[in-house]
Amino acid sequence: MKKCLLILSTVLIVLGASSAIKIRAEVPSETVDQIANGAKVLVLNYHQVGTSFNPLTMPVKFFDEQMAYLVNSGYVSISTQELYDGLSGVAALPEKPVLITFDDGYVDNYTNAFPILQKYGLKATIFVVPAFTGVNYGYLNWDQLREMAQGGIDIQSHTLNHRALEELPDDEIRSELLESKQMLEEQLGHSVDFLAYPTGTYNLHIASIAQDVGYKAAYTIKYGNVDRGSNMYALERVPIFQQANTMKAFYERIEYRQSFDSFGWIKR
Repeated sequence: MKKCLLILSTVLIVLGASSAIKIRAEVPSETVDQIANGAKVLVLNYHQVGTSFNPLTMPVKFFDEQMAYLVNSGYVSISTQELYDGLSGVAALPEKPVLITFDDGYVDNYTNAFPILQKYGLKATIFVVPAFTGVNYGYLNWDQLREMAQGGIDIQSHTLNHRALEELPDDEIRSELLESKQMLEEQLGHSVDFLAYPTGTYNLHIASIAQDVGYKAAYTIKYGNVDRGSNMYALERVPIFQQANTMKAFYERIEYRQSFDSFGWIKR
């Protein structure tokens, strides 16, 4: 029941039920044209890849087709650090960058998604809940995460316990963010610099705490492409669901997003 409520709440928020305070990117007027004509980064958001019939579980067959589509369409997968470097202007992004992300750290990311990503030579990022890791049924364990990290999968933070941050006092928000980062770094042996907010909800105050405890950037489920007009602590993603016509919806979400940007939409 708890898992069903988590799935339902996430879907509702993705579809617009969130009342989170949006962080505005301050874009100098002289750079607006440069941003409009600059790189647009597609950041895909998945959860599970398996056989469960719920919107957050992508059937294996369709996930394979989606990854094949990305490769055949010329997309180049990147990591969270590569996206950060591109937005910061310290490194160039590929012509058609895509960041493939998974939230929560389900075991099927290892059993089902990982082999497909390897098949197509794609990078991906998993935002993990450390308190669930190796403890809760259906979630990844530390050995699986280490193997995936060695295989090119970027492991980052999804807070310690996946609690609703907006409902917590400051000390508990800080604990959720900092202890997750510390535990992942201790277990995996690499710096953890990026965060995905639980259920994508955030506000300016939470973002400031994330920055204060050492995160370089954070991801929401606010629908859109990322560019240099994006706020580093409110980065957009494109959630991908299992639907009545899953592949049609996938193509439409990607192409709609690209078309929307091509008509000169600017984040203000």
